[in-house]
Amino acid sequence: MPHFRFEGQRIAYTEYGRIPADDEAGRRERAAETDRPLILLHGLLLSQEMHRPLAEDLAVRGNRVITVDLLGHGDSDRPRDMWRYSMAKFGEQVVALMDHLGLERTAVMGTSLGANAALEVASRHPERLRGLVIEMPVLDNGLLGSALAFTPLLVSLTFGEPIMNVVARLTRAVPRWILPHYANVMLDLIRQDPGPGGAVLQGLFFGRVAPPREERRTFLTPTLVLGHQRDPVHPFSDAGMLAREMPNARLLEADSLIELRMQPDRLTEEIADFLDQLWSSTRAARNGRGDSAGAREAAPNATRAKRGAGANRGASAKRGAGAKRGSGVTKEAARAKPSARAKPAASPRAPRRARRSSS
Repeated sequence: MPHFRFEGQRIAYTEYGRIPADDEAGRRERAAETDRPLILLHGLLLSQEMHRPLAEDLAVRGNRVITVDLLGHGDSDRPRDMWRYSMAKFGEQVVALMDHLGLERTAVMGTSLGANAALEVASRHPERLRGLVIEMPVLDNGLLGSALAFTPLLVSLTFGEPIMNVVARLTRAVPRWILPHYANVMLDLIRQDPGPGGAVLQGLFFGRVAPPREERRTFLTPTLVLGHQRDPVHPFSDAGMLAREMPNARLLEADSLIELRMQPDRLTEEIADFLDQLWSSTRAARNGRGDSAGAREAAPNATRAKRGAGANRGASAKRGAGAKRGSGVTKEAARAKPSARAKPAASPRAPRRARRSSS
């Protein structure tokens, strides 16, 4: 699996709908229009596998989709140092992935933990974002539900680590191929080494969960917010609040927690349409800049053309004036020469007329 390094740690990722390797030369120039990059961020203690079906669906629609295992998750390194884990660190890992892939701006979609990590990118690096899809954010109204849900898990992974190690070995013996995709995704919670999972939870418990409300109101990135009812960890009120706070956000209500996983057609279509709007507006803006640049380039040319035309008119005027002066001299000489020729001619004719008259 491809990977990159962040603060000395290995971060794994997967690409879907990638430009062929033999077209690598034009990647940077064509990334925004051809690749349409989208980074998908998973939930807490899950892995990038949770987004594989969505990634494949969106890649078929012309997007370059990148899924990533944040530090402490999936196939990435899983150190036991709790200080390595925070929402801010996860946001920095997303930006490091962009740098590794040579992506100037991308769309980012995150679920739960991934949603909050995406908001950290909007907080610290808004210039790197083309758009956001925020699914099930955990904000002010979800803190109590999160604490109640994850504190027992933290205790189990930390103080009950010996027992959890036995459970992990037993579940790893279950072949993946006999289970449906999302059953494996959830079972991976138990299959993994419990110690690093406990470190992740401790690091998150002692850090900031999300950017504060005053800061969220300043986020101008186009955003689609997904939420659903009847979920104490990801209350719909948090999704609605975020959509109201962000000036360029709109809210999309899912029928349930599992709609995007088990009956994905409606929500996938909404996400795909949102991405189409993002990249079509990018192309329109790029074309507008190109027209402005063409106008700026045409202006000096027009100025030079006017100067050239003025110079030509000046030269023509000078030549015309010279011609007029020259023609004046010629006319005077012409008037002078015929008079000089007429005098000698008159004297011979006059005697001839006189002789005929006398005879």
